[in-house]
Amino acid sequence: MGKNYIESAKLVDKNALYTPVEAMELAVKTAKAKFDETIELAVRLGVDPRHADQQVRGAVVLPHGTGKTVKVLVFAKGDKVKEAQEAGAEFVGAEDLVEKIQKENWFDFDVVVATPDMMGVVGRLGRVLGPKGLMPNPKSGTVTFDVAKAVQEIKAGKVEYRVDKTSIVHVPLGKKSFGAEKLAENFKVLMEALIKAKPAAAKGQYIKSISVSSTMGPGVKVNSSKVLE
Repeated sequence: MGKNYIESAKLVDKNALYTPVEAMELAVKTAKAKFDETIELAVRLGVDPRHADQQVRGAVVLPHGTGKTVKVLVFAKGDKVKEAQEAGAEFVGAEDLVEKIQKENWFDFDVVVATPDMMGVVGRLGRVLGPKGLMPNPKSGTVTFDVAKAVQEIKAGKVEYRVDKTSIVHVPLGKKSFGAEKLAENFKVLMEALIKAKPAAAKGQYIKSISVSSTMGPGVKVNSSKVLE
């Protein structure tokens, strides 16, 4: 534990449950690194991700974005190539890009979008894109013929959320420089989406615990009964 972390940890009461705005204020205050730290959200859900009917996955556009410049790769052909380029995609192609990824181990992109007719080609990359969380998926809106809309939303601050093996969803909320108010607004939109995504098969308490933290800072617990206030 570094000196900054120890100092920051003193500001947080480990047993307290903070309102979203209080939690964001503390997350910003405890971000003492010299760079603009990312504020991360971790939500533990009352689901068993081993069961297909208890998967929680989707995407939502954060009102203030994430503060990160996202490079988008689009697999498309025909008219959709120009559409993707005009929407701001950094890379657009088909088999040529599959080959580049396979042969050159090229991953200079953050999100992959594909038109449905390209999924046969993209499927060849399942083994390399899957483990990195880059495989296009209809649930997150990255398999679509409306590539312009998909690219624009990603550029505007669309984030994917997905429950991991330990039943936790990890999502970036934005940067320290956003300030507590904007982070709290992003938090509310994200929590609304997570609550709507509750699987019918999930029984008992759905939101088990919520915490936020900066890249290098301590976790701050959020009162789950106050998330939508």
